[in-house]
Amino acid sequence: MPEIDFWYSIGSTYSFLTVMRLDDWCDEHGVAVTWRPFNVRSVMSDQQNIPFAGKPEKSAYMWRDIERRAAKYHIHARLPAPYPISDIALANQVALLGMGEGWGKNFTLALYRIWFEENVEAGSETAITEALHRCQQDPRLVLARARSPDTIAALEIETEQAAKLGVFGAPSLVVRGEVFWGDDRLDDALSWVRVGHVA
Repeated sequence: MPEIDFWYSIGSTYSFLTVMRLDDWCDEHGVAVTWRPFNVRSVMSDQQNIPFAGKPEKSAYMWRDIERRAAKYHIHARLPAPYPISDIALANQVALLGMGEGWGKNFTLALYRIWFEENVEAGSETAITEALHRCQQDPRLVLARARSPDTIAALEIETEQAAKLGVFGAPSLVVRGEVFWGDDRLDDALSWVRVGHVA
């Protein structure tokens, strides 16, 4: 069975909903998902797509929509969470580093909980440090490595790969070159895996 690539970006509010329920969804449906952090802000900037800044009505809708969907999935959240986050690149550089070492998913889950449940801004060194502690990682060492030219370049390469695949927002799921954008597209992606079309 082909894998689903889950392209997400810490800093994306709707990615919270997918991040918090993805493991249970995978277990329920017997499907494998590869977590792929990237810098959605960079992609959106290249496309001159600024969805919520300076748009209070749209921002209010976003938070209410996330609140409704979180309740549907039985996910706890204190909303609105601090937004936008200050250092989206660093948060995702840490996540990408962790993906290569086996703790990236746990870091992502911890950081989203700190952001959405404890209202600590996810791009802050305070939140990132606490998330690393919860993953039994040394924040001083990890942050130094995350800020290295190699890790910065690695996130840029992942971000370029996402854009080449047609990913323009987060969360996105990619199956056999098909892009499914949004938390509400999980089942469509699964259908594409199983039967090659949206059922």
